[in-house]
Amino acid sequence: MAGTTPFDAELHAAGSYDPNYVPDSVKSFAVHMYRHIREKNVYEIHQMYETSFQSISDRFFKDSPWPSVDAVAPYVDNDHVFCMLYREMWFRHLYARHSPTLKQRIDSWDNYCSLFQVVLHGVVNMQLPNQWLWDMVDEFVYQFQSFCQYRAKMKSKTEQEIALLQQYDQAWNVYGVLNFLQALVEKSMITQILEQEKEGLEQFTATDGYDYSGGSNVLKVLGYFSMIGLLRVHCLLGDYHTGLKCIVPIDITQQGVYTSVIGSHITTVYHYGFANLMLRRYVEAIREFNKILLYIFKTKQFHQKSSQYEQILKKNEQMYALLAISLSLCPQVKLVEETVNSQLREKYGEKMSRMQGYDDEAFTLYDELFSYACPKFITPSPPSYEEPLVNYNQDAYRLQLKLFLYEVKQQQLLLGVRTFLKVYTTISLGKLAAYMEVDEPILRTILMTYKHKTHAVDADGKITSNADVDFYIDDDTVCVLKSKPAKRYGDYFMRQIVKLEGIMTDIDRIKLV
Repeated sequence: MAGTTPFDAELHAAGSYDPNYVPDSVKSFAVHMYRHIREKNVYEIHQMYETSFQSISDRFFKDSPWPSVDAVAPYVDNDHVFCMLYREMWFRHLYARHSPTLKQRIDSWDNYCSLFQVVLHGVVNMQLPNQWLWDMVDEFVYQFQSFCQYRAKMKSKTEQEIALLQQYDQAWNVYGVLNFLQALVEKSMITQILEQEKEGLEQFTATDGYDYSGGSNVLKVLGYFSMIGLLRVHCLLGDYHTGLKCIVPIDITQQGVYTSVIGSHITTVYHYGFANLMLRRYVEAIREFNKILLYIFKTKQFHQKSSQYEQILKKNEQMYALLAISLSLCPQVKLVEETVNSQLREKYGEKMSRMQGYDDEAFTLYDELFSYACPKFITPSPPSYEEPLVNYNQDAYRLQLKLFLYEVKQQQLLLGVRTFLKVYTTISLGKLAAYMEVDEPILRTILMTYKHKTHAVDADGKITSNADVDFYIDDDTVCVLKSKPAKRYGDYFMRQIVKLEGIMTDIDRIKLV
């Protein structure tokens, strides 16, 4: 970024991009943004960040990067911190609209290192919008993920790229990424702040993390969002236990600062739900997917003009697929609101009924939905440059898919047990063994497996049941315990009211002759 990158040179040679040319709109943007940041005018910063940056990008920089930081620096008093913030947006725009070169990926890493070092060890007297601070953490993790995927495609690498990878082997190193996120959490003391808030000694959530006493919100809010960043990184690595531990200080069942930014809200619940799904905590996954999908259903029209709208819709579809998987493995439909259930039946009703079978077709559908909805898993370790170069960008995904499908196969073996338990309130072991065409000792093993697979250890270390049908054995008799779902009259009346309003609207449109 400091100077001209190869990508800049290519565009410059084509006569379409001069990194040193600063249009008047960019000068005005930089000058006003710099002034608002110095004045801690969060509202104006947010407007410029969310609206002006996007509109200028669409108008002038659809096919090229923004002007270089060296060209913009004179208009902002060569302010060191502002230049790093500008670079952060510059690289984000580059990643969103172009394919960055290896050198640009490394330069972006260096900029994040410098920016986070200033936040951690310097005096940052700024108030920035939560949206921007979330985007910093979100983009940091995304670029790490993108770099790991890029590095894993070794077959297409040139000798120069391999030499650069070896030279800058610390760039986007997994320990460096985790250390920065953990350092932001610890330095911000956000865990202690959230604990004190429970005792009424802090107002962090009530103020959405902003400091109305003239201080800075940057470190505290970055620390808060870094907990979500750690959850995401650990999910990408397949370490779901550690990922969930990272967000223990955030009460996922309540509104919080994470719900103040739609991207943060969706990312948190998506990875939280996925981690619980992989740990067989199906009830928890279903409960949280249901809540976020209902929220998106009610509010998505308010985000249509947002630059993140397409990403919201994509995650929405992925979470419906994950909900379909969760309900197929753990049929707890009573946990799902009627609105969400209606959408789910429309999207995946037929597939879900086929997923209840014990055959290759059901297995293939689980494979399909998981592959569509899972995160883009990464292998964080660098390749061995001495051995023949091969692509290994799909290795982590294949491993997680294999583990998931192994679990599905075990669950499918229990479908027969669930079917019989639903029919009876009591049944002798001998009779059930005869129905299932197995010996009694094997049946006892199957029933023990059923107990194991329908129970999971929650975040507090307690064993919880995911079973829609549970049982216990008294002597040689299986006694079935069935949970009765509470009837929801409210949903029925709400649907009828909406239908009536639609009919009344249609009647009002009719012109009487």
